[in-house]
This record gives sequence, C-alpha cells and structure tokens, in this order.
Amino acid sequence: MEKVTIGNLSRMIQSEADAYEYLETLRWPGGEVVCPHCGVVGKHYFLNPTNGISRTTTRGSESQRRVWKCKDCRKQFSATTGTVFHGSRVPLQTWLFVFFEMCSNKNGIAAREIARKYGVAPKTAWFMTQRIREAMANDDSGKLSGNIVMDETYIGGKPENWHKNDPRRSKTGNNTARKMAAIALISEETGEIRTKAVTNVTGTVIQVMVRENVNTGETVLHSDSAPLYRTIAKELKAHHVVNHHAGQYVTELSNGTNKAENFFSQLKRSIDGTHHCISQIHLQRYLTEFAFRHSTHNLSDTERMVRLMGQVQGVRLTYRPLTA
Repeated sequence: MEKVTIGNLSRMIQSEADAYEYLETLRWPGGEVVCPHCGVVGKHYFLNPTNGISRTTTRGSESQRRVWKCKDCRKQFSATTGTVFHGSRVPLQTWLFVFFEMCSNKNGIAAREIARKYGVAPKTAWFMTQRIREAMANDDSGKLSGNIVMDETYIGGKPENWHKNDPRRSKTGNNTARKMAAIALISEETGEIRTKAVTNVTGTVIQVMVRENVNTGETVLHSDSAPLYRTIAKELKAHHVVNHHAGQYVTELSNGTNKAENFFSQLKRSIDGTHHCISQIHLQRYLTEFAFRHSTHNLSDTERMVRLMGQVQGVRLTYRPLTA
C-alpha cells in the first residue's frame, strides 16, 4: 500500500466514489469482500449505477456510494455498513482525512480545528472524533504479561487556581479533590498500554484493573511505594517497588515507573495544548485515544491507519446516548 500522507490522500481521493474505493482497500485488503450482515466472504457482486457514476437515493439526491449485494443473505451493503461511518451524512472523503489525522497526530487534534479545516459544524466534528475513539477502544489484543509498569495520576486544574466561589474548590486542602484519576499499565517489552479513568484510586480498583488486563501468574509489576498496590502483589509473579519519597527512582530489580510517567506527561501536555479542557464524563475516551497511539508507536502512520480500520466493524455510537 502506498504511504499515506495528507498529500497522497488528496491526490487519491477526489470524489466520493474514490473515497469508497479507497475504504474498500482498507476494510478488505485481500480483495475478498466480507458481508457485514452474515459474515460470508466473497459471495457478493457490485451493483453498478445505471449512469456508471451515481444512483438516486430514496430522498431524491444523488449518491456515489458503492453498493454491494450479498449472494447469501441477499442484503445490500457498502464498506461503511456497521462501522463508525455508518449513517453519517458527512462526506466519506472528510471522514478519511479526519481518520488519518487522529491516527498520525501525536498530540491529537481538537474538534474545533477539524471544524475549521473541513467545514463541518463543531458538534459534528466532536461527534466524529468520539466515534473514532470508540473504534480505538475496540481492541482485542488480549492481556499483557511480563514486566508491567503501573502508575496513576490526577487530571484537572489546581484547586488553588479555581474561583473562590467555585463549588469544586476543596475544603480539605487536598490537591486531588474533585479531580479524575487515570491509571495506566504499560508493558516494558512491547510498549502496549491499558488505561482507565476512575473517580478514586483504591486497592480494590487497582486489583480489578490488574486482573482484567494482565495474566497475573506471568506478570512482574513495577510500581511506586503506595500501599494500594499491596492488595494485588500476592497474586503476581513478583512485585518491585521504588520509593519516590526517599528519592529512589531506579533499583537493581526495577527501572521504576518512568514509562508510565512519560505517558502521563505526554497526555497532560496534549490536553493543555490541544484540547484545553476535557469533560470528566468523556475522559476515558481520550485516554483510549492516547493509549492507542502509544501502543502502536512502532508502526508507521500508514500501518496505524490500517490497523485502526480493522477495528471499525461493529462499532456504533449514536449522539443521544453520548450526550445523555
């Protein structure tokens, strides 16, 4: 496949028909078309438009959408059926450009920037990015094992910078009050990462996250000296600790939590510089986005886009529950 850049996409995709053909090469790279309704491979035929270019929809408009028909279940479909693109009125050309930018921009891209660059409404741009993040979460790569680094951080402004009448202001003086916590598990060998947004970090929360994301009997956990990690330590192969309070960041047995702290540093800089503000309700989606790019940092932008395109099937996200 040709290297994907904005320039190459602009040259390859000059119409909606081109966009559908390009999406088909990403969705079905082997050339074997898969029916999204029944899962049958290859038993399909392309419905060629009468004029060879477009077909008239039920609403009377002209569409260049490439439509296929399954020989098995007899249903019609396209490359967007049952994916994050399904049912969207945004041109597929725009979708593919935004899709690539979400895969390639290390610091992410703001919905307002997408709205300005591609001429869509801000709400539409925000909804597009959330749907793409939903596809990023559709990862079935399995549990981690080996040397795993685990750490937590708190996301939100400093209470001392809030207005004196702000109801979020802490009355206890706790700097983490009213903030959302983010927990990260990172494989030292592969760089794969799992993240989770929680309202409070406890030993039970750590225990559940570790059990859900790693093979405990094959895992060596590296963390700081916080007591909350002791609850899961007995289930692991080994647990190595660094004591930050004593100025200890590396030991003979552990490289410490630097990998997790590097991820959090990138995450917070990107939130401040790109998004400026993230709702607590949607924090998990943003964590998933940055975790996806971090986990695939060894891939090229082209390979990352192809991989993410393999995760779009079966992912539907509608606007109403997203904003409920």
